[in-house]
Amino acid sequence: MYPNTPNPSNSGQNPFMVQKEDEIDLKVLLFNYLQYWVLILACMFIGVLGAFLFNRYATNVFKVESSILVVDDKPSLGTDLFESSGLGMLQGKSNIENEIGILKSFSLAEEAVTDLNLNVQYYKEGFVSTTQIYDKLPVMVAVNWKETQLVGGKFRIEVIDEDSFELSVENDEFRIFNPKDPYYKTLPEASLSLPKSIYSFGQEVKGENFSFTINQIASLSGDVILFNLVDTPSLALKYKEELAVSPINKQASILTLSLETPVRRLGEDYINKIMEVYLARELDEKNRASENTVKFINEQLSGISDSLRFSENKLQEYRTENKVFNLSEEGAVIFERLQELEKEKGQAEINLKYYQTLRDYLLSDQRGEMMAPSVVGVTDPLLNSLVQAYSELQAQQERLSANFTELDPSVRENATRIQSTKRQLQENVNSALANTNNLISDLNGQIRMLDIDINSLPETERNLISIQRQFTINENIYIYLLQKKAEAEITKAANMPKNSVLDFAKASQTPVAPKRSLNLLIGLILGLILPIGFITIKDFLNTKIEDPKELENQIKVPLIGMIGRNNSEDAIPVLNNPRSTVTESFRSLRADMTYLSPNREKLTILFTSSISGEGKTFVSINVASVYALMGKKTILIGLDLRKPKIAEDFGLANDKGMSTCLSTDTPWQDVVKSTGHKDMDVILSGPIPPNPAELLLQDKFGQIMKEIKEAYDVVIFDCPPVGLVSETKELFGFADISFFVFRQGYSMKGNSQILNNLVEKGGVSKIYGILNDVHIDKGYGYGYGYGYGYGYGTNSYGYHEEVQLPWWKRAIRRKS
Repeated sequence: MYPNTPNPSNSGQNPFMVQKEDEIDLKVLLFNYLQYWVLILACMFIGVLGAFLFNRYATNVFKVESSILVVDDKPSLGTDLFESSGLGMLQGKSNIENEIGILKSFSLAEEAVTDLNLNVQYYKEGFVSTTQIYDKLPVMVAVNWKETQLVGGKFRIEVIDEDSFELSVENDEFRIFNPKDPYYKTLPEASLSLPKSIYSFGQEVKGENFSFTINQIASLSGDVILFNLVDTPSLALKYKEELAVSPINKQASILTLSLETPVRRLGEDYINKIMEVYLARELDEKNRASENTVKFINEQLSGISDSLRFSENKLQEYRTENKVFNLSEEGAVIFERLQELEKEKGQAEINLKYYQTLRDYLLSDQRGEMMAPSVVGVTDPLLNSLVQAYSELQAQQERLSANFTELDPSVRENATRIQSTKRQLQENVNSALANTNNLISDLNGQIRMLDIDINSLPETERNLISIQRQFTINENIYIYLLQKKAEAEITKAANMPKNSVLDFAKASQTPVAPKRSLNLLIGLILGLILPIGFITIKDFLNTKIEDPKELENQIKVPLIGMIGRNNSEDAIPVLNNPRSTVTESFRSLRADMTYLSPNREKLTILFTSSISGEGKTFVSINVASVYALMGKKTILIGLDLRKPKIAEDFGLANDKGMSTCLSTDTPWQDVVKSTGHKDMDVILSGPIPPNPAELLLQDKFGQIMKEIKEAYDVVIFDCPPVGLVSETKELFGFADISFFVFRQGYSMKGNSQILNNLVEKGGVSKIYGILNDVHIDKGYGYGYGYGYGYGYGTNSYGYHEEVQLPWWKRAIRRKS
């Protein structure tokens, strides 16, 4: 009943069929962004302006640097010792990493912060920001850190005169610092609301959980100073993390210390203090051996001095009472030999005490420097090397343990070296104890032989030798110990740190932050990226059809024409404004009809869409009008029986129409109405019937269409939206050419699938797409200012060429 003709869009080569391409058109993409050039430039300006303001008011940060030479010191014990224990490779390792760990240690930072008294930070208010002040302080805040204090928040001082000030709270972000538990701070039970109170300089300011005194230095009336308290552990941890220590290169043993801070003088003082404390600790470790030596000698002197004094008094009393002052020649020889043996025995006994002390030290696993054997007269080179190596390894272990855990490789390596050295030292000490005991036994035997010779002397001389012998022994030991004590004190005074400062801290002249050029570049890039990103996301989320190229790629049929936006209120611009660009769009569409349906004297054209509002009625009326202008006898038939609109556009009454013919016996000739143009008539849809779909499916409708096609050259169907109603699908069989109307910026992208389904599943032939209301230029030259347009001159009829505008002019004239 409804004949179908082959669909040229599905078979053969169609001149209007667009080759589908998946490639991205960079020109279109670029032009899409250039449409928003005003927004992009504005965002770029805002980004640069924001970066400029940030650079202008941000706090400058300066880099403070210094350098220190670290001597890669090895234990004095020869490499053969460690090679014998399998630790030769460990012996040769550099201690640079260990020294870096020490310089960055918390204990070193804590000592530096305490010495510099950095626990109170002072600030001065500016127009935009608040800056920290360090030197030339107007006031000085003395804090009693033995009591609980409020840390973190800021106090405000307003100087009234040289004797008084007003104190208030600037912000109350306080925590309670308890010196008994310094690593855990608690929140105040209630927000601190310190009323503005007037105090005198030097008066103690005391309250719940805070106590300090503010002293006048150089403040003037009206000055405003802010300050906050920072506990030592928190401050030390902060500086520990901020201090950077690194070697200047992999081969050198020179370390660079650097710190970034807004206060240059503060950074210089802190780094200099860190180096001072570091070298002082190293010197203390060196002096510890001398101090232990002096302590050992003093303990021996305290006992021998009493014995010396007693023996000296006894000798004087005996000589006085017995009037004996000199020994006989035989007695002098015996006494001289005895004196030599006693002196040697005394030295051996001192050595024996040292060995016993050293043995007890090793057995008890004590820590700390040991007394060098050479100080007490032990000349064994191996023992001296072992003791020195063991002392240095222990000192190294203490420094490593302060900064690393026991599982750290450097700590474990050093512990292995300590154990190896300790075993060898214990073996050497045990051997020395046995040898010394043997020596003392031998000396005692020689002394007993001399005692036999002494017994042959007169009693008075024997007693004198005995008393003088005791005195000489004590005197020799006392003089020897005094000599060794002096040597130990000289050694201590001569000790110097093996490491040294190469360059004291010096701040850079120019700030390292903010990076002004980089910030301006970032602001510019953000100002460019953010609007482009917004446009990209907006286009990605846009579900409306805007790009004709995209529509061509989505539909399975050719996109025949594009109709520009009608800026006038007139719904029929073809008849009433023939020189308009919109009219030219319809002329172009009429010209395309000759290719779509060649060699046809009569033509039936159907217009539909997916939903209402896409402009199918507007296109139908004006296509009918453009055919009427060329003298074709044209009739426009309104088949949208549910929501008719043609009557309003022509100013006619929708009192009768197609629904009248189909529901009554009224001939179709009686419902034809004139449009005012001699070659154009219209059949309105008529009153809305209760069953529009069933009316259009009657055989009577086919008979009426046959008669109308014989009576007119061009028949235009204005059909209801095919996406909403079903009867339109039955009307495609009456048309020679069908058009599916889309509207730019209105039709949904998914609507293209309705057209594709008509072709692929519905078997609709010779259907094409039309894009209506084109006003968004996506870079193809569509919209206003494209193509060729016909116009009427003043005295002649002809055509003129409308030149395509440059992109920037089209972007300015773009209407969304």
